[in-house]
Amino acid sequence: MATAIITGSGLYTPKDIISNQALVNSLNQFVEQYQAKYHTEIAAGTMPALEPSDPDFIEKASGIKNRYVIDKKGILDPNRLCPQIPQRSPDEISVQAEMALHALEPALAEAQLKGSDIDTVICAASVMQRGYPSMSVEIQHHLGAKGSALDLQMACSSATFGLQVINSLIQSGAAKKIVMVNPEICSAHLDYSNRDSHFIFGDACTAMVIEAHENQSGFRILSTQCQTQYSNNIRNEFGFLNRIEAGRDPKHPPFFTQQGRKVFKEVSSLAAEHLANHCQQHQLLPAQLKRFWLHQANATMNQLILKKLLETEPNAYQAPLVLDNYANTSSAGCVIAFHTHKTDFEAGEKGLLCSFGAGYSIGSALLEKC
Repeated sequence: MATAIITGSGLYTPKDIISNQALVNSLNQFVEQYQAKYHTEIAAGTMPALEPSDPDFIEKASGIKNRYVIDKKGILDPNRLCPQIPQRSPDEISVQAEMALHALEPALAEAQLKGSDIDTVICAASVMQRGYPSMSVEIQHHLGAKGSALDLQMACSSATFGLQVINSLIQSGAAKKIVMVNPEICSAHLDYSNRDSHFIFGDACTAMVIEAHENQSGFRILSTQCQTQYSNNIRNEFGFLNRIEAGRDPKHPPFFTQQGRKVFKEVSSLAAEHLANHCQQHQLLPAQLKRFWLHQANATMNQLILKKLLETEPNAYQAPLVLDNYANTSSAGCVIAFHTHKTDFEAGEKGLLCSFGAGYSIGSALLEKC
């Protein structure tokens, strides 16, 4: 049975960066305009009052300081509060496919491969910019790859669920050289007028090259483990049926929503248990692993998960944090952590890549440097 080895990884971020202070300034301008416009209704109790925010609240609540976005001008405009990008014709490359190609460039270079060497392309992301044609097939086309392509959506766990699919394809002999991309444009489904969630997400794309090769240098996938448990506590209603739903206001599109405290409590316990079980399957103590590349949603949540797992306070070396500069980039987050914190591994050292999010969905991959 063939072994899957991660031989390259890559990261692409848009050029625009938004600090917490800039985001807060925009929100607070919107709040001032809103309060002035609806002061009579607010006083009468027929419309809710809105609260201003401050950068310290954001950093304390999440650990986030900055985020990359596809368009900061539209987001920071208090009269728009939404990114804006030019519409592209069907003959032009799509935004997500373009992001994927940027992320694949360094990944393929590290693996010493070119696009035509690839036989399978998987686009794994929380949201695709269209229903069809498949994003993965478009990426395959522009990459010059052969074989087949597949879109996969499992919210923030899309990358780790993608690795489970890839591991199975390689073990079965169905594929030999696979690329997975995670183009996340999370800023497009945020309500930037909502004080409690407007700061959560950023935009990025990650990429991995995975090969069937026993003697290749990289990270061997020892095993993958995925689980799901239905929950409404994180939800994104956006879809093709929105425009025909009775009672849906077309001027107020459905955004990302979450019951933050419930998610924190429930997912922290589920993720810690999941990671402990994955280690136990290999007769490993969590402390024997060099690193945990965790999903990047909330700094305090990651600390709690690792504390439950290790039974001691984790340090930044064991579980590097990248969301301070990238924010929550959904499925790309754990891959960013891996991509930026992998070069110090020696042969035989192991780490766990793990993501968790809406669904609930939790996925992990036990990796060994080879």
